[in-house]
Amino acid sequence: MKKLASLALLAVIGCGTNYKAADKKVTKNLDPVPYGETITEAELKTHLYTYASDEFEGRNTGDPGQKKAVAYLRDEYKSLNIAAAKKDGDYFQYIPLQKGSNLKSELTINGKDFTFQDEFLTFAANNNGTKNIFEIEYIGYGIDDEKYSDYAGKNLEGKVVMIKIGEPKNADGTYVISGTEEASNWSSSIFREIRVKRNAAKKNKAKGMFFYVESNYPRFKAAYPSMTKNARMTLKTNDADDFFYYYINADVAKAINPTIEDDATAKTIAVNAKLTIADEIKQIDSENVAAIIVGDEKPEEYIIISAHLDHEGVKNGEIYNGADDDGSGTVAILEIAEAFKKAKAEGNGPRRSVVFLHVTGEEKGLLGSRYYTDYDPIFPLENTVTNLNIDMIGRIDPKRKEGDRNYVYLIGSDKLSTELHEISEAANKKYTNIELDYTFNDENDPNRYYYRSDHYNFAKNNIPVIFYFNGTHDDYHRPTDTPDKINYDLLTNRTRLVFYTAWELANRENKVVVDKGEETSK
Repeated sequence: MKKLASLALLAVIGCGTNYKAADKKVTKNLDPVPYGETITEAELKTHLYTYASDEFEGRNTGDPGQKKAVAYLRDEYKSLNIAAAKKDGDYFQYIPLQKGSNLKSELTINGKDFTFQDEFLTFAANNNGTKNIFEIEYIGYGIDDEKYSDYAGKNLEGKVVMIKIGEPKNADGTYVISGTEEASNWSSSIFREIRVKRNAAKKNKAKGMFFYVESNYPRFKAAYPSMTKNARMTLKTNDADDFFYYYINADVAKAINPTIEDDATAKTIAVNAKLTIADEIKQIDSENVAAIIVGDEKPEEYIIISAHLDHEGVKNGEIYNGADDDGSGTVAILEIAEAFKKAKAEGNGPRRSVVFLHVTGEEKGLLGSRYYTDYDPIFPLENTVTNLNIDMIGRIDPKRKEGDRNYVYLIGSDKLSTELHEISEAANKKYTNIELDYTFNDENDPNRYYYRSDHYNFAKNNIPVIFYFNGTHDDYHRPTDTPDKINYDLLTNRTRLVFYTAWELANRENKVVVDKGEETSK
């Protein structure tokens, strides 16, 4: 099909954030099916058998295998003649990372010295230096929930807090928050409890936290050598997170609050304490990969399709190939990009710009997507219409009934925009007819998947999101997550669903309206 003059003009404009739309509205063939059908099992399989092969060594963030992975993605976009998203033509967005290679701290409380690892420890590097502490705010369980909050009415900005494990119960033995005999997310498992309580302290602007983990401390101490060998990776930025946290045993906890075992009453405790942190820090370089097809009419509005490019690497000599997690999402984006490119070449390019974003460091804490949204967005967040995030779409959840395979779990589609949810449902009904299962979209879902993949960094910035997910399986985060176990017919249809949804979002007259969340419009 012959391109209109306006399309030819756009082809030479180049990439970046300052695109000019054509003066006249372009008449297009908006039937996406011929392009969706270019997404095939054979091409997805070819990509995935390469991307999740032993050659890529599990794609651990910053390791040589991850470098091979980003080179593969860059070369694929070059071969498709899809431009880099950055103005300078570089497909890589460089992500500065760091981790502690040798953690060392000293702690003195009221004249008594405590020994790092034996009595207090951390699994992550904290900012080095000496901190003199004269007050510690004991706030009981450290919970901040609508049904119960230890933070209510307190200004803890810049304070050091101390908390303990567990959550409150009613007189009849049921839990206050859940109202049942089942613990809530605040204490249902120790590692989830650590994460949500640490996040609550940071959200309330505390500068540090001592977490009394009671009888779990020997377990933490025993795990310390292996945990610190793969110490938690963090972003290295100019406004580095100054929040510190340590797990403490009973000796440290009672040196601060002697009655902590039976005491959940908040109080300010005067102390004369000194914490000296002297961690050795290893610098790590990693990359996001970003490409773009520029919109023909609304080039400065962006649909971002994302997936994480990293996995677990090599452990104990075994390669964790990560075919489903998230090789499946990664190769899906490549096929979606190729479909949009074919449409563009035939004069049916999207009205809005479509960005193909492969993020690093998801397995380390959503680091690549967090860097993109919080520190260096390639395109303005206020002009980002939607994020469609793909993380594991090639397998079947073993908890489903036998034969119940034509499904995908959708998470987040209605959290910020009613309209996005409706568009998603309509696109599926029109084009793919997959069962859209919202089991994990429930706000009370104990897995908390809405907060556990890269879409969340967009959602927290009030950008509507959809997270596509097949659920976990026995090979999740194991070396047995290999490409031979992928259901390629399901991967194909799920990839087409994402493409058709993106097509509708990119080509509709108005961008989706945010009618939920902190704001009512976008």
